[in-house]
Amino acid sequence: MRPKLKIRNPFRSLNKSKKGRNSYKHVKGKNILTPLWFLIPHGISGRIFLLSIILTFLGLLFIADVSAPEAISVFQDEFYYAKQQFVWGIVGIAAMFVVSNIKVSFWEKWSTPIFVLSLILLLLVLIPGLSVKVLGARRWLNLGPVRLQPSEFLKLGLVLYFAKLAKNSKRLMSYVIPLAIVALLIMFQPDLGTTLVVSIIGLSQILISGVGMMSMVPLVIGSVLLALFFIFSSDYRRQRLMSFIDPLSDVQGGSYHIQQIIFALASGGLFGLGLGQSKQKYLFLPEASTDSIFAIIGEEIGFFGSCAILILYLILLINMFAVIKKTTNSYSRVLAVGITSWLGSQTLINLGSIVSAIPFTGVPLPFLSYGGSSLVALLTATGIIISIAKENE
Repeated sequence: MRPKLKIRNPFRSLNKSKKGRNSYKHVKGKNILTPLWFLIPHGISGRIFLLSIILTFLGLLFIADVSAPEAISVFQDEFYYAKQQFVWGIVGIAAMFVVSNIKVSFWEKWSTPIFVLSLILLLLVLIPGLSVKVLGARRWLNLGPVRLQPSEFLKLGLVLYFAKLAKNSKRLMSYVIPLAIVALLIMFQPDLGTTLVVSIIGLSQILISGVGMMSMVPLVIGSVLLALFFIFSSDYRRQRLMSFIDPLSDVQGGSYHIQQIIFALASGGLFGLGLGQSKQKYLFLPEASTDSIFAIIGEEIGFFGSCAILILYLILLINMFAVIKKTTNSYSRVLAVGITSWLGSQTLINLGSIVSAIPFTGVPLPFLSYGGSSLVALLTATGIIISIAKENE
């Protein structure tokens, strides 16, 4: 009779610790899988990580599809934009992974320096020669082969700084002054969409920080009046508002963009034309791979496919709200609120513009729109909220 081949279990000796725990994780009081456990979705933190990865790779897929005509026309390389976004995606995912394993106390300690650095970068954008002017706006720093959009990283700096303020001060003016400085610097670029997102982030963190509700009423009213002033003081913003009120007023001019979005969504119907079958991406729809990418997504995968993507966003936000609910530390709680409002407000503003629920505003769709600065900043912020979730767990 042939002897049975015995295969030794390498973890057998680790199955029981001194305290009798039936797990190979515990060796001399240390968890040997601590560096590896995050690779497997686990609890709320794992779900947030996994959903962020899925949305990022969906973004790469759609950018490779949508940007091809423009990439061929400009760079003679149909995957030019996709390759750039892939690099930024890898950088962002690596940043998310690293940041998720850094304790929240680190960010509390370095909140102010990070905020000041982001302000300095935003100021540099206003200096000709250091920045790049595109379509009349100075939003990017030219760092050789890399273009950086400081306003995206300023969102991260702001949520960190306001979380620290919330722990140390309950005076409204402590928040109003830095928020006003940030909003005005972004409007000098100009960039109304990012200003709206930053304002919503700031107001949400002020609201949760313990500042009295009644004291916020003048701030909200003032913010709305200031937004209306910026809209009516600019010809192109006023034109966008008029196009929203009457989409048929100037179909070859001010209303052209929104008309092409409507055509794309209508063409998609319930089930879509199929991946790669969009007609509007062939240079008919402006900003097809950035602010308007969801219109092409709707055209290609239809109403039901678009709803599936929206469900991913909804599940991600629900998990982030769960983190907020479980967090007892005041700094971590306000920080989680800021990151969640960042993702939620930016998503709603973009989608609201696409379906003509609000006037069209140039805000990228988180994870899906082309743009390295936006993707890296958002994935880094997601890593922070994962870190908060892991501390709760």
